[in-house]
Amino acid sequence: MKLNVTSRKVFKKKTKHLRKDGMVPGVIYGKHMDAAESITMSRVDFLKVFAKTGKSTPIEVSGDGLDYLVLVSDLQSHPVSDQLSHVDLLAVRKDEKVTAEVPIVMTGVSPYEKNGLWRVQLILNSVEVEAFPLDLPHDITIDVSALVEEWQAIHLSDVDLWENVVFVDDLTRTILTTVAFAEEEEEIVAEEGAEGAEGEAGAEWEAATEEAAE
Repeated sequence: MKLNVTSRKVFKKKTKHLRKDGMVPGVIYGKHMDAAESITMSRVDFLKVFAKTGKSTPIEVSGDGLDYLVLVSDLQSHPVSDQLSHVDLLAVRKDEKVTAEVPIVMTGVSPYEKNGLWRVQLILNSVEVEAFPLDLPHDITIDVSALVEEWQAIHLSDVDLWENVVFVDDLTRTILTTVAFAEEEEEIVAEEGAEGAEGEAGAEWEAATEEAAE
């Protein structure tokens, strides 16, 4: 994927007019760079690219003499409007391995979901992997139709990654599991009961404190 950027000469409060014009300020940084590059890009263009790349697929950024292979490192949004306000891009090299968070995507339907008594619960939304930038997976797809037993789980050790890609996380970590709806309901009732008891104890303590103060 490619993204056009321009060098940025305005900073802090002066970037407001950039956002009003549909642009987003950002920065490119990396250990191989002498100094970070302040940039500006079209908000629409960036969001289109990011929708396809996420944070684990490299992007070729160029413009104003700049030419980098980057990964999206961080996104900042306005606290009220939630509109994208700043982008951090990490410069990487094709011949040097990097680590990245890769999202977990479920596909298929477990036989236990069909009976309406069980459901598949995702434990990990993403997992960290190491690979050369161009080998990084966009996502890791797990076929839940393989879950055919009660309380069955899939761990990182059960996932076959392609060549040159390895998990950074502990292979014993659970990615997803089957959960009984009845078990979930019991947990919710138990939690609500505990909260109610805490509330009653709190009210009694407050009443005793007020009485002592009088």
